[in-house]
Amino acid sequence: MSASNPATGTPLTDAPATGTPVTQAPPTAARSRRSGGTAVKYATLSLGAVVFLFPFYYMIVGSLRKTTTGDLSSAVPSGLTGGSYTAVNGAISLGRSLLNSGIMTIGVLLCTLVLGVLAGYALAQLHFRGRGTVFASLLLVQMVPFQLLTLPLYVLVVRDYGLGDNYIGMILPFAINSTAVFLFRQFFLQLPQSLFEAARLDGAGELRILWKVALPMARPAVLTAMLLTFIGPWNEFLWPFLVTKDADMQPLAVSLASFLSNLQGTVANPTGALLAGACVLAAPAVALFLLFQRHFTSTDIDSATKG
Repeated sequence: MSASNPATGTPLTDAPATGTPVTQAPPTAARSRRSGGTAVKYATLSLGAVVFLFPFYYMIVGSLRKTTTGDLSSAVPSGLTGGSYTAVNGAISLGRSLLNSGIMTIGVLLCTLVLGVLAGYALAQLHFRGRGTVFASLLLVQMVPFQLLTLPLYVLVVRDYGLGDNYIGMILPFAINSTAVFLFRQFFLQLPQSLFEAARLDGAGELRILWKVALPMARPAVLTAMLLTFIGPWNEFLWPFLVTKDADMQPLAVSLASFLSNLQGTVANPTGALLAGACVLAAPAVALFLLFQRHFTSTDIDSATKG
């Protein structure tokens, strides 16, 4: 139905008179570019994953081959066997080496967590003279390579304290981890100050506040510090090599180096045996990362202030 314009008398219509059907517009160029960018991103990530995982594939397959020539060039595995694991176990005693690595790593973990949490909380929440100097010294220590300290530490620990071929001697230089202290300090600084003030008003001491208030919310920081600290002493070679002369006290990394230098001629497939030992050395670190990776990005800070 149409009406006329009062001024001009021109008829007014509500729709076009031609009756041309309206067609849907094709996808825009921006959407096409977005789809292409997504495909390129996933292709790049997939290629990076393959490149990252290939050394693990090479190590696992190489440890299971029967070959005695060390030829690991073929991509498709054939004739797999577990003989290399038996051979390296007979040469260096994997069980004893794993036990030594576990004792050293657990000792370092306990010392790092206890001392790191206490020091990090003190630097974050307590106000005392020289706190800035202590924190600056902590940052300075992180810049000093451990290799520069091995000689004075060896003289102090082995000659003065007589802790050679001793678990305490292996643990002592790594008992305080400056990276863990820094991590805990930064995490405790992010916690709401109202929680600590309310606890102090209720008469709680600092240790109780740390145990009841701060630590329950610090689970992501604790797990991250555990994994970072675990990788260090578990793979440590230089310091245990210096302080352990008895083969029964050497951790797995040192035992594998001794096998490579002195004992590889005692097995039929030295390359496979060495890769088998490397698989055993890498397995706990990979397992811990896969087990705890979902906790690294989680946090309970926001839930503590909701009510």
